[in-house]
Order: sequence, then structure tokens, then C-alpha cells
Amino acid sequence: MKKYSPCIVSVLILVGTLTICLPTQAKRDRNSLRLLYWNIQNGMWDGQSDNYNRFVEWTKAQNPDICIWCEAQSKWKTNTAILMEKQERYLVDNWDVLARRYGHKYIYIGGHHDDFPQVITSKYPIHNKARILGNKSDTLVCHGCGWATVEKNGKTLNFVTVHTWPQRYGYGVKKEDRQRSSEAHEGDYFRRTEMEYILNHTIGLCPHGEKELWMMLGDFNALSPLDNDVYKLPENSSEFLVHNYILKHSPYIDVIKEKHPHQFKPTWADGKQRIDFVYATRPLYNMIKTATVVWDNYTTPVRNSEKTGGFYFWRPADHLPIMMDLDLSIQ
Repeated sequence: MKKYSPCIVSVLILVGTLTICLPTQAKRDRNSLRLLYWNIQNGMWDGQSDNYNRFVEWTKAQNPDICIWCEAQSKWKTNTAILMEKQERYLVDNWDVLARRYGHKYIYIGGHHDDFPQVITSKYPIHNKARILGNKSDTLVCHGCGWATVEKNGKTLNFVTVHTWPQRYGYGVKKEDRQRSSEAHEGDYFRRTEMEYILNHTIGLCPHGEKELWMMLGDFNALSPLDNDVYKLPENSSEFLVHNYILKHSPYIDVIKEKHPHQFKPTWADGKQRIDFVYATRPLYNMIKTATVVWDNYTTPVRNSEKTGGFYFWRPADHLPIMMDLDLSIQ
């Protein structure tokens, strides 16, 4: 989900750091693993009009072994912002059918309270570790979270899927109080609470997690201090609360920033913000040969020419995918 106001799409053409799609690998050796992450905006709303054919063909062409999809539930009627009835929605119930079209046999749906779940599809079996929703007293993970494992070549990979609160105002704040809440940065503090809970209930449960193969990825709806050469915000900006917490209180490495230390790789449609992240522990990071944000003829966001129910949606989605190639033989 978007957090910031979109800019005109021409910005996309001017961004100097755009990354061309990785070449597909029709044949890979047994130690290779390709991962694809993407926030596909309301269950790939743009794909409803053609039975997801372009989405399926693009995904097949990338030949991923594992996909992590954010916003993986249908929500709006085709080409509108009119809510579909639950029984009308193709996704999430038919992810098994859709995934088979691009060659994935296994699916996993993370925990979620609302219309914005994360889904993992894979060529290999997926095992649930936890579906994380928060507790019933003081912490809510608004869009839920999934912790699942996939095994290949005797290696166990942990995946934590994330989609934090998207708004400037705090969760549950009434409409008449949202301006005050936004000015107090309550949305930033809520996201930071979500992240602490997610870390404590995933990798934080494992005494030697830093030595294991862990990846946490998704739409964090927050900016990183590692990109502040671009944003030029005060160092203590609440915008950085989420990623400061991860960087200071977990063993995770920011994969895209580590692989491209001197480049800014935006993931949001306006071409100015990086709000989708992949984090990995050092042992898993060492296996990542390439990692990039994918801008190509299909994935480049184009804002819908007309508002639909008061919204300007983007086609095919309002975020960019992230692709990674791993070599599991690396110790």
C-alpha cells in the first residue's frame, strides 16, 4: 500500500538508477535458487482484466523458484475501486491455481487481519512456522506476517514476510483526529512497534539465528537511514524508526544497499522512495550473487489515467519487484 502522494509517472523515465530486469535463466544448476518479491497492489488488480495472463507470462519468463507476493488478495472490481464481495474474490483462495500457471506447486498464506495478506509460492514444499498477528492486548501487526521455511539441498531457509502499517497517522485513529495524529508521527511509532513484535516472534526466538539462513522481506512503508544521502532528513527523523530498530537490534543486513552501496534503488512508483526491503542474515547474504530492483517494460508503474472511486491506481502495480539469485553451495 502507498504511504506517500504519487508523482507524475514521467519521473520514472528520468530516474538515473533504474535497473533493467535480470536475464532469465532457463537452465540453472542444482545449487542455484532464484527469489522474486513483489507488492502486486490489491491482488494484481491490473491482471483481473486479462485473466492474469501478462502477470503469469512475465513471472514464467523470470523462472523464479520462490515468490513472495505482498497485497496478495483481490479487493476491487476490475478497473474500479468498488469493493468486491468476499465470495467474488479470485485471490487468495485460488493462489494454488494461479501459481501452477507459472510452475509453482506449493503455496503459503501468511497471517492477516484484513485484505492485504502476503503469500509465498514455491517449486519446493513450504512449512509454516508461525502466522503472526500480534497479541490481543497492546500490539497489533496490522497486515499480519508469515514465518515459513523452505528446504533445498539440505539447507533450511527461513522467510519472514512483512507489510507494515502504511499511513502517517496511527492505526485505528478516527478520521477527525488523523491530521493531529499525522503531525505527531503516530504512524511511524506504530510501525516501529509492529517491527519489534515481528522480530521478537521470529528470529528473536532462535538463540543462534545470526548463524542461520534467514530472510525478512516486504513492504515496510518506512524509509531507511542508509538512504539519507538522498532524503536529507534529520538523523533523528521518526521516518527512520523501523529500519533503525532492525539495524540496531537484529543480525539482518539490508541486501539491496549492501549490494549497491553507492546507488539508490527506489521501489515505489514515484521513483523517489525505497520502501520495499530484503533483509538477510550474513550466512544467507553470502549466498546472494545478485539482487536488484526490476524495472522493465512490464513492471514500470504507469498511473491509471482516471481516478477509480477516488483513487489513482497504478498499472501493473504501485511497487517494483526485487529479484535475487542465490548459490546454495556457498558456505
